Amino acid sequence: MTALYALTICASAALLFLVQPMFARMVLPLLGGSPAVWNTAMVFFQAALLAGYAYAHAGAAWLGVRRHAALHLVVLLLPLAVLPIAIPAGWSPPTGGNPSPWLLGLMAVAVGLPFFAVSATSPLLQRWFAATGHRHGADPYFLYAASNVGSMAALLAYPVVVEPHLRLAQQSRFWMWGYWSLVVLIAACAAMLWRTSKAGGSSAPAEAAVPVPQNPNSKTQNPKSITASRRLRWVFLAFVPSSLMLGVTSYLSSDIAVIPLMWIVPLALYLLTFILAFARREWIPHLLVVRAFPMFVIALVLLYNLQMAEPIGGLIALHLVTFFLAALLCHGRLAADRPAPEHLTEFYLWLSVGGVVGGIFNALVAPVIFHSIVEYPLALVLACFAGLGAAVPVSAAAAAAAHPSPSARASALPALRASIAPVLFGMVTIALVLLVERTSYRTNPLVTGLLFGVPALICFLFSRHRLRFALGVGALLIAGSFFQREKGSVLYAERDFFGVNRVMLDPTGEYHLLIHGVTLHGRQSLDPARRREALTYYHWSGPAGQVLQSYAHAPTSRVAVVGLGAGSLAAYAQAGQAWIYYEIDPAVERIARNEAFFTFLHDAAAPMRIVSGDARLSLAAESEESFDVMVMDAFSSDAIPVHLVTREALALYLRRLAPGGVLAFHISNLHLDLEPVFGNLARDAGLAALVRDDTDVSPLDYHNGKSPSVWLVMARAPADLALLSRDPRWVVPRTNAQPVWTDDYSSLLRAFRWR
Repeated sequence: MTALYALTICASAALLFLVQPMFARMVLPLLGGSPAVWNTAMVFFQAALLAGYAYAHAGAAWLGVRRHAALHLVVLLLPLAVLPIAIPAGWSPPTGGNPSPWLLGLMAVAVGLPFFAVSATSPLLQRWFAATGHRHGADPYFLYAASNVGSMAALLAYPVVVEPHLRLAQQSRFWMWGYWSLVVLIAACAAMLWRTSKAGGSSAPAEAAVPVPQNPNSKTQNPKSITASRRLRWVFLAFVPSSLMLGVTSYLSSDIAVIPLMWIVPLALYLLTFILAFARREWIPHLLVVRAFPMFVIALVLLYNLQMAEPIGGLIALHLVTFFLAALLCHGRLAADRPAPEHLTEFYLWLSVGGVVGGIFNALVAPVIFHSIVEYPLALVLACFAGLGAAVPVSAAAAAAAHPSPSARASALPALRASIAPVLFGMVTIALVLLVERTSYRTNPLVTGLLFGVPALICFLFSRHRLRFALGVGALLIAGSFFQREKGSVLYAERDFFGVNRVMLDPTGEYHLLIHGVTLHGRQSLDPARRREALTYYHWSGPAGQVLQSYAHAPTSRVAVVGLGAGSLAAYAQAGQAWIYYEIDPAVERIARNEAFFTFLHDAAAPMRIVSGDARLSLAAESEESFDVMVMDAFSSDAIPVHLVTREALALYLRRLAPGGVLAFHISNLHLDLEPVFGNLARDAGLAALVRDDTDVSPLDYHNGKSPSVWLVMARAPADLALLSRDPRWVVPRTNAQPVWTDDYSSLLRAFRWR
């Protein structure tokens, strides 16, 4: 019986966590590859999980486990009407505004019913198991570990096994067959429940004491005392790791690439902490986690404030380990406070509420109220407070509420005293940062190291008191927000579904910069004599300048540019030409049109038409053979929109390209080697292709605003590229044996630069 129930719960969890990256992968191309796609999808999945847990709790309470088992078998048959999972016909994202409501509606229609049916499995089967009268039924929480093992195995398998070897249509069919298998397993569990109940098994488990969990500070709980404050504690302890998981995911996705690997690793660690916290055996000593967590937090905050960008592997590891320890502490407190089995479904329900609240806060609320990714450091501060607290036995809490002691009534005074030191500490640190910012020492590594290193050491001394430590960490992070170093000053910042855009004045006061996340997307000189000069990746001496000066020089040239940025390429426009920009992010268009920031569009010799929305959908609406030059500049950020790099997308570009026309792709990328990806596409389509690596930029050119870049061009015939092929800097691109990317197959993992 134990093996059957554990296998069924494990299989259901695997299905749940295979469908999440699979469906997000389906919908990601429609929304430009934004990290917010995953966070919004997580809100839906958490809400659907909450609905499944509520159904499991209410059904067992109202109908009893035997009748609810019969009902659940009927519920499991309903999703068969919408399988296999796919994006329904006719669903296109909105061209303006926040697409989050559209995405949530799409997911409800396409995947809502199957996800709901599967999500109820774990709490439902644990409740059934407790009702069978099995000798382990008094504490069925160990089956929660089986659930999380299945979840983590599925998540890790997706980027390593599933995505590289199966197309999306195949993934969807395999998932459907897995669902059928799950229905059979659940039916077997229901049959065993009915048989054991008839044989005299109790419909409710014995009132046995819950074994002592791994937290050594906790004691055996009172199984009947479920108070409002205890429920709120469950919600809070579930909210903090959920918010922290999405925060670290957004942070890593913005700095690395929007690929399932960057989504899956934090979620897999999140699930691993559940496994460890609810396991019967203490795999990681609780005292070790308590001692290690403050050290990792202080190291993370120190490097965060110093704006360290290298080594990227070490930084990612630091963020993930800190998140893991925080989640393990919070989930350990939840495990220590778990109730008796008759309250099991309610316990999971409140945990799900906390997860949903965390998801809503990060995906829907934070982008509206914050101009940067503030929710990540905020969740880190809350984790310092929540994770380092000791679990309070319910019996002790109830006694304290009934007979408050003088120390309890005066508990506000110690809290006030604890907050004085970190507040003063934060004020002094902020004052020092502002002082150094006004001097030439702000770029001195030794000075900046001492500026944050000494306060970080002082903050670590607060770690024996959780409130003082949490406030100290918050003070350090606030102080770090005043430190600009060599970045310059922020003139304007705007955050929306597609990320954070900032307009900055560089430290020399000579340029305006447009930065999306951590990627430079445009630079303009404030010198009137140079303000019409295209800089950065679009410099006249670079590949982009060479292509446009060679192929877009005629007065009748028609040019399409995917990706607006600051509008730098408009500097190459000539009178009489027709130029169209395609831009998915409304905030970018607003910034590029604002002449207080950038004037490329205003100064252009030809009118600039801007089409909002996904470029591929917009290009599909254009007439055949419309453009002489098509520039694809959506790949310069490290988060590339994969749907613009497929066989089907290239076929669309060719239909819109005039005879003799040229396609130019900006493939600069810090973490992905895109040259063989495009080389394979060109070879597959029978096109001529050349690539120019212009990453060796002289110090003088760099000082004058030029940035390193790599560009690749394609045309129908070699003769169409004759103007470039005579230049030895343009060479035939590399190819490899990897499959050509298509709309239902791509593997960014295989394009990742591992060194």
